[in-house]
Amino acid sequence: MFDLLKVRINQGNQAIPDIKRAVINPMFRGLPEITAESCDKSIEEICPVGALSSSPLSIDMGKCIFCADCERACGKGEIKFTNFHKTSATSRETLIVDMHTNAQSYEKTAIQARKDIKKLFGRSLKLRSVSAGGCNGCEMELNACSNVNFDMGRFGIDVVASPRHADGIIITGPITENMVYALNDSYLAVPHPKIIIVVGSCAISGGKFAGSPAINREFLKNHKIDLYIPGCPVHPLTVINGILNFIGR
Repeated sequence: MFDLLKVRINQGNQAIPDIKRAVINPMFRGLPEITAESCDKSIEEICPVGALSSSPLSIDMGKCIFCADCERACGKGEIKFTNFHKTSATSRETLIVDMHTNAQSYEKTAIQARKDIKKLFGRSLKLRSVSAGGCNGCEMELNACSNVNFDMGRFGIDVVASPRHADGIIITGPITENMVYALNDSYLAVPHPKIIIVVGSCAISGGKFAGSPAINREFLKNHKIDLYIPGCPVHPLTVINGILNFIGR
């Protein structure tokens, strides 16, 4: 017992003290920086998920898998991935970035915090995680949000075991046909009022699996999405900062 207490004292508080100012690894690929109206390469042949548009040059982070093929192909620096990680947005259109997008303006406008959301969930938000056919990448990062380093629970945000204990659902994966019923059932079991958060490129757009006959994304067409958190996989700091801003914290 005393040995455990001694280890705990020696380790100290391992949680990141200031989530909003946390420094992220420079190798992390976050918000793309676009410095030109066009790229001299064939856009259609560069991106494996169709996230690039040529007129003007833009990237849809909702589709992007952050492979950086476009950065390497456009060799004149037209596209560069920064390590800016606060890329969550309350609007799907906001995830499309071009040469007029920068980190400062994006952070200020991407998430529109609503007064009703802050009033209801500002001090406590419980979410039911639904893995709808994902590769387990985003699921693992979502789990990491609750570890001792990121400690999402200290903000009153938790992933709970039952949708009946939740204030909303947080979806990962492209939504396979086999998960349609389970996803809809989980959503219906959450009491009103409730929110929907989609995490990762697969959940937002289908990602690499978009257009596959094995997925069914009707659920997203029939319900309003409250928060989009892009990534492939997402970073825990992107998730936590996005949710905190969304609930007005």
